[in-house]
Parts: sequence; C-alpha cells; structure tokens
Amino acid sequence: MASIKNSNIPCFGDKSRVRQAEFLWAMPSVNQAANARGAKKVKQVGLGHVLSFRSYSVDMSIQAVAPDISTTAAEAPTPLSENEKILANYVPVYVMLPLGVVTIDNALENRDRLEKQLKELKAAGVDGVMVDVWWGIVESKGPKQYDWNAYRSMFELVQQCGLKIQAIMSFHQCGGNVGDAVNIPLPQWVLDVGESDPDIFYTNRTGNRNKEYLTIGVDNQPLFGGRTAVEIYSDYMQSFKDNMLELLEARLVVDVEVGLGPAGELRYPSYPESYGWVFPGIGEFQCYDKYLKAEFLEAATSAGHPEWELPDNAGAYNDTPESAEFFGSNGTYLSEKGTFFLTWYSNKLLGHGDQILEEANKIFLGYKVKLAAKVSGIHWWYKSDSHAAELTAGYYNLQDRDGYRPIARILSRHYAILNFTCLEMRESEQTASAKSGPQELVQQVLSGGWREKVEVAGENALARYDRAGYNQILLNARPNGVNKDGPPKLKMSGVTYLRLSDDLLEAKNFSIFKTFVKKMHADQDYCPDPNKYNSPILPLEKSKPKIPIQDLLEATKPLVPFPFDKQTDMSVDGGGLSDFLGGLISRITSIFKRNHI
Repeated sequence: MASIKNSNIPCFGDKSRVRQAEFLWAMPSVNQAANARGAKKVKQVGLGHVLSFRSYSVDMSIQAVAPDISTTAAEAPTPLSENEKILANYVPVYVMLPLGVVTIDNALENRDRLEKQLKELKAAGVDGVMVDVWWGIVESKGPKQYDWNAYRSMFELVQQCGLKIQAIMSFHQCGGNVGDAVNIPLPQWVLDVGESDPDIFYTNRTGNRNKEYLTIGVDNQPLFGGRTAVEIYSDYMQSFKDNMLELLEARLVVDVEVGLGPAGELRYPSYPESYGWVFPGIGEFQCYDKYLKAEFLEAATSAGHPEWELPDNAGAYNDTPESAEFFGSNGTYLSEKGTFFLTWYSNKLLGHGDQILEEANKIFLGYKVKLAAKVSGIHWWYKSDSHAAELTAGYYNLQDRDGYRPIARILSRHYAILNFTCLEMRESEQTASAKSGPQELVQQVLSGGWREKVEVAGENALARYDRAGYNQILLNARPNGVNKDGPPKLKMSGVTYLRLSDDLLEAKNFSIFKTFVKKMHADQDYCPDPNKYNSPILPLEKSKPKIPIQDLLEATKPLVPFPFDKQTDMSVDGGGLSDFLGGLISRITSIFKRNHI
C-alpha cells in the first residue's frame, strides 16, 4: 500500500500551514448577504457544528496526481528488471475471517479447522486476513476489564501460517445488518447505561433506538462511569496496542481499521434490517436522540433560526425518494433549511471520524502500521437527483456537491487509508427501478481519494464466487490496467475479499479465487516485501494540524473522476472446460491430501 508519508509525496494541508488555522465547525447564517464569490458568510459557533455551504459547478479539468520531483543531485537509480517493473503493479489480497472466529464467550473455537483454512489461503498466495476485534467480546466483563487471550491466540496462529493481519477495532454490534451471521452486542455495562438513558443510542424520528453503535451525540459526554464514548474507544485501542505490542513490532499487523459506525463504517445506521429496511429503501435520518437534537437547536439558534427543527417529512425506511417530500422534486433538501440540516448532519459525521482517528494516531504513532477507515458503498438511488439513501447515511453527495472527497481529506490528515465497499458490483446487475450506480460511485470515491493523496483500498459488499465479480474488482484495483514499465497510473493499495467460508473453499470456487489472487498480483508470485510494489509500511507520523474550514469546503467541489477502462486487462477468464478441469484438479488434490493426513 503506497505510503503517503514520504517527503516526496505532497500531502493535503501543506499550503495552509502558514495560517495553522483550527478546524472550526460553523453554521451558515442564511440572513447574511452573499459575498462576491457567491459563498454565504458564516458565523463561527465553535467545534461540533457545521460548515458553511457553497454550490459549485463541475470542474471539467482532470488534475494529475504526481509526486514532487526532487532537484537534489543524486546517483542514477539502478534500472529495474522486467519482473521488478511488473511487480510494481502488484495489489495485495486479504480475506475477511468469519464474524464469529472468536466466539461471544471469548474463545477461539475450531482452532485446527481455522489453521487448515489459513494454510489453504497461504497456499493460494493470499497476503493476509482481516478480522473484527469485537469491543462487545474483549471488554464485556466491565469497564477497562479487557481480555485479549483468544485474540492473541488467533493472531499467533495467523503469524504461524505466514499471513499478515488487518485488525478492525469493532465498536459496533454484530447482528441486524446484511450478512451478519452471528450476534455480538455492545458490552452489557454499556447497554445498562442505555436502560436509564436510551438516548445514548441512535434514534429515528419515530423514537426507535438503534443499539448497533453509540450515537455521536455522546462522543464527548461523560456518561459511562465518568468516561466519554471517545475516551472508551481510545482506552480500548491503547489496551489493544499494549497487549499486542510484540506482534505489532514483528509487523504482523499491517493495518488498524478504526470502527466509526454501524458495520464499522463511517455512517449513520440509516438502513437497519432489524427495523424492517429492505433494499432499495431510502432509509431514515438518525439524529433524534436528545443529545443531537440539542446540538441541532444550538446550531440553528446560532445561525439565527431557533424555529428550525429536524426534518419531519423525510419518509420511512422503505420509501422511494419521490414518495418523501424532503427528497422529491424541488424537495426540502434543496431549500435553505434543508441545506442547513444536511450540512450539519454530514459534518457531525466528519467531526466524529476526525476526532477518533486523531486518538488512534496518538496511540499508534511511530509504529510501522497503517490506520484505515471504511466508507459504505451506498449505490442505490445514486442516479436520482436527491441521492436520498446517501443523504440519510450522512454522505451529502449531489450532482453539484462531492460528499466523499471531504472524508478523504480528513483521512489525509491522519495518514489513514480510505477503505471503500461494493467493488464487485455493476450497474447491469442492479434493479433498474433502484437507480443504482455502483460503478460510477466507486469511480467517484476512488478518484477523490487519489486526488487527496490518500491510499485507497476496498472490498466486495456481498459474497461473490463468479468471474464477472472478480473481473470488476480487478478493474477497480487497476482502472487503467497493468503498466509493463513500472507502477500503473492508478492502483488500489489493497483489496479485502469478503469472506472466508466453506463456499469459498469449495473446489470450483476456490480454483477461480486462486486465479483472481494471481491476477491481483499482476501474474506474479506472492511477494512478502511491500517495498517491492511501492507500498512501504513506514512509522506512522503524527496527525497534521486541524484542517482549515475553507480547505475542507473546497473538497466538496465536484471534479470529473479519473477515466476507468471498460474492462480489466487481467481477466479471470475461463469457464466451461476451464472450470471443469480446475474443479477436477482441485478435487483430486483434496482427495490426495485427505489420504495423507
């Protein structure tokens, strides 16, 4: 995964260091006159509120992403061999482990079975595995009563099998979302606080409490035995580091992905299956707990509109955009009041991610590990004017406003990877009535990340075992194909396949998967040294200064995405006879292995 820490790669914020301005959140005052540039002036009301808003036209220029060129005299580099040039196109592949690999009782069960599966992944050329490190398991017995034994055993097993680890700090509940096969709630002592104060959970307009993740309204409220939610997350990550120190120093853990919301994603829980949501419902806003309601009232009052309230016309979970007044043609979302609300709602999410990533950066500072954050691929209604499903999730993304590049800019401050989902999806596979645009969405988000000089990684949203799904992932991993003369123009820093299962390891499926891994590696053998494919893991640097408000606003300006090829040049081709022969060989090999155990 290409580092953004080298001095020869420009990082966002360099231009603004003269001012060293704080990243202040302010609400727009809609009664103030627009200035000469058309932006509304704002009255700054302190951290935790919202930025001013501005309407942009699309910039049609495509800006190249290129490293600074040093003018210092140096010896001519040794020419690369042909294999070294091709190796620069290598994209590492990780496999997500089962959600319940460590059980709710904090035990590593079926160790022998897991070891066998890990060795199969290693033999297939896989680079490593990703695993949820559940808060609801490790700190289940009480505040600061951490038990890491099962996870240590599992990490050591992965190390013995020669694989690397992407560790997710999973501060969310498992259960109630697409693909959740087990139930792992938040720690009971946290749920007990919710019994007397249910507003610690996200709440929709009708008062339903979502216990997947603590509302960002309590990020800085000392409601948990004197600790705030952010302090709880910080203490957990510190304990993880302290208890896994030798494994970190051994460079077993390559990424620490910080969970920032439901499903570990930086978003609101706007489309919970546990409350009856079904695809492609628009979802619901989740800001009606007393803490967020109070913050909104304070922000509206500061902007001169104490009469403004949270939306009451945004529909229900399974509505369509046109059936909800807020999202319909000339809907509330286009009004001053609607724009005000959406700006506040989305920037509360940005502030949440920014604060917790800064804590993570302090904890892992100086260690050879990368931070990461996941953004959800909400592709349904992407081609509708209002982008309703994205808006309810907190992504303020419209045709004239980029809702994802500001997230990338926040991540650039902390040297964090942007991990995006739905890499496998194509428009042709979606229901036309849902107005989905997964390919365009991926292209927009990845392009925004690359423009902000952050590493971009990704994963599939749903389990796929077919060649078409793999080929789409390959295309997104290298949108302009392999460069035989060195690094490609564009390349993802890594891809995580979701997930390890018996279905994946079935003979035919696993044969295709192994070909996919080979193609991700640009037809090269497994490479244990990320330096050889331009992805060095360097000591984590200190987070850069808070981003000035005007610079974050600039990131909402839409830019034309980088061009993507129509299809990958590293196709997982075959089918027919190829599938039959691959499956036959795998079955024969499996029988041979069983007879020699």
